[in-house]
Order: sequence, then C-alpha cells, then structure tokens
Amino acid sequence: MRTILSSLLVIFSLATGLQGQTCGGMSLGIGASLNGFIPFPQDSLWNQNIADAPVDPNSAAIINFIGSSTPLHPDFGSGLYAGQSIGIPYIVESGSPLVNIHYTLYGDESDAGPMPIPANAPIEGYPKPGNGDRHVLVLDRDNCWLYELYDSHELKNDNWDAGSGAVWNLLADETRPYTWTSADAAGLPIFPGLARYDEVAAGAIQHALRFTLQYSQAAFTPPASHWAANSTSQYAAVMGMRMRLKASFDISGFSPQSQVILKALQQYGMIMADNGSSIFITGAPNDGWDNEDLSELKLVPASAFDVLLISPLYTQNNIPTGANPTIVSFTANPPTVSAGSPVTLSWNVSGEEYNIVSPQAGVVGGTSVTVVPAKTTTYTLYSTNQYGQTTAKVKVVVK
Repeated sequence: MRTILSSLLVIFSLATGLQGQTCGGMSLGIGASLNGFIPFPQDSLWNQNIADAPVDPNSAAIINFIGSSTPLHPDFGSGLYAGQSIGIPYIVESGSPLVNIHYTLYGDESDAGPMPIPANAPIEGYPKPGNGDRHVLVLDRDNCWLYELYDSHELKNDNWDAGSGAVWNLLADETRPYTWTSADAAGLPIFPGLARYDEVAAGAIQHALRFTLQYSQAAFTPPASHWAANSTSQYAAVMGMRMRLKASFDISGFSPQSQVILKALQQYGMIMADNGSSIFITGAPNDGWDNEDLSELKLVPASAFDVLLISPLYTQNNIPTGANPTIVSFTANPPTVSAGSPVTLSWNVSGEEYNIVSPQAGVVGGTSVTVVPAKTTTYTLYSTNQYGQTTAKVKVVVK
C-alpha cells in the first residue's frame, strides 16, 4: 500500500509542477540532511518571502508587551545540557512498520494511527527525555508524509502513547481543522519551522522559523488553527503571529552560522507556535552547531523586530466554517473471510484533504487499500479537511 501511495504522490508532484519537490533525495536517520528539499509548496505561508510584507499597526505595542529588550534566544545547539540534547530532534525513515498510537490528552483533535514511528525515533530531550514536551517528529521518505507527536512515550510492544498527534502531506498546503491543536499549541507543524544545520551549512534557510512567547491571547491567524490563551491583554500575541527582523538591523558582525539564521529572519520571519520562554527560536540538535557562535543571537533584542500585519484574525466570534468531507461510501470486499485472507477496503469521498484508515492501513491515497485481518475487525475511515472530520465504519468478519 505504501509503495502505491508513494507513486501517487510522485504523479501529484509532476502534475502540479512541483518537479524537484520530492522526498526521495532526503538522507535517512536522526537529524539527516534533506539535501535541499523544502517541505510544503513554494506558496505555503511557511515558505513565502515576507521581506516587503506590511507591518501591523499595533506592532510597537505588541513588542512593548513582549519587552523591547527581551533577547532572541536559540533553543537548540550541539552537545547536551543537563543530560539532554538541545532542540527538537527528527528522524527521516524508510520502510518502518506501522505501529499503533494511543492518545492520552487530545485524541479528539488528533489524527488516528497507525503511523510509521520507528523504534529508534528520538524523543525531544534524548537521551534523557524527562518531563518536557517530548515531541517526536518522523519524516516518511517513501511516501512524503510528516508525523508529529506530543508527550510521546514508546511502549514495550513498539506502539506509542502520545498526548496528541498530527500528520502532514509534505507536498501540499494542508490546513489543520480550525480549532484543532496538533503536536504544537498553535495547530502548526513543528518540523518546517526548525532551524536545521544542513540548511545553515548550505548557506541559506528558505522558510520561516518557529518561536515561542510567554503570553498569548484567545485568537489565531493563518497558518495557525488553534489557541492556548494565557492572557487577556489586547497586545498579547496570537498564535500564528509572524515577526520579522528589521532590514536595518546590521548582521554583518555576526558569525557565519548566526548570519544565516538572521538573514532568514529578515526574509521569512518567525511564526508564533506555542507558549514558552519569550523569543526562543527552535532548531534541531546537531553536533555541527557552534554553541558559542549561536549565543551571539542573544544580542538581538525584541525591538529589532516588527510584527507583520495580523490578517485575518480569528477569534471565537468568527472562526471559519464550511462543509466537512462527504463520505459517499466505505465498503469491504469480501465482508467475510477466513483468517489471513486479503480484503479490499474502498471509499468514495469528496472535499477531503487526506484520508486515514484505522487500524492497519494509516494514511491512504487513492480510493482503496488492501488489509489482512487476523480477527473480526471494524475499520474506520477518517476523512479530514480544514473544517473538520467525517468518519465511516465497516466491519469485516473473520471466520
């Protein structure tokens, strides 16, 4: 099934003019190089150059609320701090078996498993993850999907517990259902906002970076889909808010690694993704980082940034509404089999951004998938778009 899905995604990329935007060239392993691949299409909000974008009329007030002297802070680096790696790790995998995900916190806003989470997937904070956010980020090179988990715990049977989780098509402009979280409070993917060493070593970061602020209000702006308010101030940040380093800020005296990061902040900015320490930008741990050089970023104050125009602004009074996907049919052929016999699950769906079949199949492309039930099993089809999710069930009886 996963080979078929990979072929379909290649066809999709060619049909939409995204030649070169494929996952096949990524290296494998923890912190592996993407070798120039940039997640999501060029018109994604993550990948748009916003050097000339308008400034929000409340920019100065928002910066003052943050604290104009609050320093930029790299929340990533090399080596260990208090026994933990520094940053949010990721792994690029190929051929990993699908495993089940049990959600412990936000299951009603999470994507169903199974997912190809390998046994060696690093948990944020590895080798001693502790009690932090414990994110797990997995890029499936074969099928070009990104899987992200929050508060992750691997179980003895290779399955996982997680507080929440989301899947992302790396070749599409997917929008999380409005008001849904993801593995991040803003309902955003984490991986595309990481500062990665392979990009810095190549000389350029061509996407926005992820950052946190101490306070946020009950509102969001695209590409975010969710808020986690802890302030009622009108000048508290909204999830998805973008800040841009002023073009007038002189970066010439900074180290080469820091200059690449600061140039990205001038051209692509940084997107508010979660509550946390103020103006901490996120990256992936890598032994190539020079922590002393990165510490120079702390010389950049909040006053060196502008807040870009926050539009549209969504609050509880104007959250976008629309039609959930329509599942016309979801069938099993044959509906009754002996143990170990294949069954074809087929569906007719419209208006969806992606489909998941659980258990056994996971994210699926096309209109059918083959499963081999060992016992009587009820399969659920989850069809999701930006407005919500529709489900349908079919039972396969094993005699």
